[in-house]
Amino acid sequence: MKTVRTSLLSLVVLAAVLLSAVVPPRLQGEDLDECQRRVAHADHELHEAIQRHGRHSKQANHERRELRNAREHCWRERHQWWEEHERRWHKEHNWNEHDHD
Repeated sequence: MKTVRTSLLSLVVLAAVLLSAVVPPRLQGEDLDECQRRVAHADHELHEAIQRHGRHSKQANHERRELRNAREHCWRERHQWWEEHERRWHKEHNWNEHDHD
């Protein structure tokens, strides 16, 4: 009986180790998807603010800051950022701070 418990415990520990090795890549993909969605949403909101209130309105400036913050978040988390217009990831910290001016 003691051997069965020891074997079962070993099996549970092994399963936990294997699962922990498999889960992070999936979560990284979800993080990238979340970053992409966040940047795309901020970019869309900036376009809406420019269209409704003008290119240099306080609303547009607010949305530019939101877009910059979304990109910064992705950069801090993944060292890459999403460019919605080009529909691709960038691996250099080189976005335009005056987006859509």
